[in-house]
Amino acid sequence: MKVRIVEDSFDPWTVLAEYEAEHSAAGGNIGATATFVGTMRDFNEGVAVNSMTLEYYPGMTEKHLQQIGAAIAQLHSLVDWLIVHRVGRMQPGEPIVLVAAWSAHRVEAFAACREIMEDLKAHAPFWKKEQLTDGERWVEHNTPG
Repeated sequence: MKVRIVEDSFDPWTVLAEYEAEHSAAGGNIGATATFVGTMRDFNEGVAVNSMTLEYYPGMTEKHLQQIGAAIAQLHSLVDWLIVHRVGRMQPGEPIVLVAAWSAHRVEAFAACREIMEDLKAHAPFWKKEQLTDGERWVEHNTPG
């Protein structure tokens, strides 16, 4: 059960493989792993986006993500879960978020992964500023799930 906030670009599949190698103690009771990787788009609301800066509130953001993960893990009887979220300036195509859920069965893993992501998008304290061709703007709302 882990939350990581990172400032540099990351390879979600390497992070996932490393995490699984470090936490192999769960072993035989895992029957399913569900993952979600969100990447930065080069458009939003019909406008081209050149880059984006993602800001957060240190301490508060990690605490919120930990609470999301723990609550949903309990609800779906997860064996383990992981949230990795990028902050700082990023370019289109770069990963922003990795959510992984491990459980005994696929139904719980899929449901938990989706619910963690939806809560994160709706409630986690992150702020996005998009850099456009003709200026910049703060993103007022996230895309619906």
